[in-house]
Amino acid sequence: MRAMRLLKWKSDPELVEIDMPEPGPGQVVIKIGGAGACHSDLHLLHDFDESSPLAWSPPFTLGHENAGWVHDVGPDVTGLSKGQAVAVYGPWGCGTCDRCRLGIETYCENIAGAPVPGGGGGLGLDGGMAEYMLIPHARQLLPLPEGLDPVQAAPLTDAGLTPYHAVRRSWPKLPPGSTAVVIGVGGLGHVGVQILKATTATRVIAVDNRDEALRLAEECGADQMVRSGPDAAQEIRRATRGHGADVVLDFVGVDATLALGAATTRSMGDLTIVGIGGGTLPLSFFSVPYEVSIQTTYWGSRPELAEVLDLGARGLVKPKISTFSLDEGPEVYERMHQGSLQGRAVVVP
Repeated sequence: MRAMRLLKWKSDPELVEIDMPEPGPGQVVIKIGGAGACHSDLHLLHDFDESSPLAWSPPFTLGHENAGWVHDVGPDVTGLSKGQAVAVYGPWGCGTCDRCRLGIETYCENIAGAPVPGGGGGLGLDGGMAEYMLIPHARQLLPLPEGLDPVQAAPLTDAGLTPYHAVRRSWPKLPPGSTAVVIGVGGLGHVGVQILKATTATRVIAVDNRDEALRLAEECGADQMVRSGPDAAQEIRRATRGHGADVVLDFVGVDATLALGAATTRSMGDLTIVGIGGGTLPLSFFSVPYEVSIQTTYWGSRPELAEVLDLGARGLVKPKISTFSLDEGPEVYERMHQGSLQGRAVVVP
């Protein structure tokens, strides 16, 4: 079968022929209906090498946002039937530690027992940019709710789940009368705006340096759009009567956006860094308002993915999607690198 693979660090993906996977005990093979292309894949292609802190390396098939249909099941698999539409929970932990038993495989604490520590399909093991994909354990598949097809579901497994987890942990700080700021309205940020509007009563301010991104934020329900730049912090402060935002979600993560987040978070608020732009934020007693909580997040839990899929099936969260064939896969990453893609790209083998 054909697959788009990263064959070595610091290289472009290549379409190659590989063997069709066969399921072993407890394993499942799915036919891919949609595989999302994620901006974080660009870091795999261009930024990492043998000296990187990752516990895995190429070659592997790309694609960690996946959905499709059950094609074949191995011995001891129950609860799934051939042809059933499913989404793949992307981070794969050991399945037995305290975090994994709660469905939080992103933070698996049994590194030695994980298939690829800190990774999963498309991140160290073969992902969904192929016609078929091997799932190492049936628990990593969630049935799609009625009304949600694999093309729609694929980006929800990361571009939906990641902002959902970041928003959900701050729900107590997002009652009526509160304000949330979304910095970066790209592949994750525009979904984050939708999740805020679907699950809270907060007022949403969207920040970006691109006109088309701010228009997308408005389409997604943002209450106010702010152009990033030297006046952005003052504009946000003015919009919040000088208090600042109760929750700031930074989907970029470079020095400038982190500084903007620190300058606009209200005392006792949350500043959550989701984007992996590589920026740093100096922290001292007086560098942020009192009791501001600063945290990073990585992906989300399996129970949270079920909630995201429900929101998607009900039409409350709907990523802006452009579809591409597997042959066009390498072009997708090139366009993503150039910044010419809006929303989320989904490869449909």
